[in-house]
Amino acid sequence: MRPRTALLVLACCCAPALAPGAAAQSPPAGPLVYVTNERSCTVSAIDAITNEVRATISLGAERPRGIRVSPDGSRVYVALSDTSDLGRTVETGADGIAVIDVATQKVIAKYPAGTDPEAFAVSPDGTRLYASNEDAGTASVIDLTSGRVLSTLTVGIEPEGVAISPDGRWVYVTAETSNTVSVIDTRTNQVAANLLVDVRPRGAAFSPDGTRAYVTAEIGGTLTVIDTRTHQVVSVIQLENGEARPVGVVVSPDGKRVYTANGSKDSVSVLDAESGALLATIPVGKRPWGIAITPDGRRVYTANGLSNDVSVIDTATNRVIATVATGRGPWGVAVTP
Repeated sequence: MRPRTALLVLACCCAPALAPGAAAQSPPAGPLVYVTNERSCTVSAIDAITNEVRATISLGAERPRGIRVSPDGSRVYVALSDTSDLGRTVETGADGIAVIDVATQKVIAKYPAGTDPEAFAVSPDGTRLYASNEDAGTASVIDLTSGRVLSTLTVGIEPEGVAISPDGRWVYVTAETSNTVSVIDTRTNQVAANLLVDVRPRGAAFSPDGTRAYVTAEIGGTLTVIDTRTHQVVSVIQLENGEARPVGVVVSPDGKRVYTANGSKDSVSVLDAESGALLATIPVGKRPWGIAITPDGRRVYTANGLSNDVSVIDTATNRVIATVATGRGPWGVAVTP
């Protein structure tokens, strides 16, 4: 929703004067954590071993939000959209998906993805990308081989989060104004179902076995659990007494834990996936938004939009073990394999 986020991007024009795609530092040899900095118009690459920023990739005046890593870890995809000035959209033609080469830390391509792409998911085989088009109420299906838009589907009003099931069969698209989740059947590229959830759904994540999906509701302050075999709501879990304003959500690789980024409480809730019981509440930076977990489940990262940093959580102790300064307004976070 552009009016709500417009003030966050005023500083984009003040981003460091780097050529688009330029890396500020040489990339490390170990795993990387990529973070989109919405107000700096950059992407930070953090060394997961040393917790240091090892590269900063400039996107010019383009506003980055959603971010994902390709299944093979060779590419990072970033959702870009137009900047705004005092609530007035400045049409720069920025809308699209930037492709960053992990080996060189440079932008090597940009794909169309409909208007105002915010979040997206990449299919498990790396051939398709599904993006939400917030201002149009649609979802775009992109062929990552050709870079073409294959289909544009009507979903809920102001679509936000996008998640794809582990087998690649279902894509869930949340819509914050209609309070719905649209279910896309990837075999037909058609919307197969729509279900009502709590107020202002934002993030979505599937369990590793694909039988459950978890959807955060920012205004509702809850986490909705969905049975993906029937696309029906199973339960609704209240977070921080309904005051969490949760956005990001991830599930541990073993499927036993669910982590939510609670924007208004500067915390992460750790839930038992089977019972829904709260196991821990972890203080992090200010306004955690995006959240990601390592493939081995040992670390969780939150992008903290108001403290301009990333919190690193040790999942064995449920404690923050490091805080990494990034650019201005970190929004999304993704981890390489």
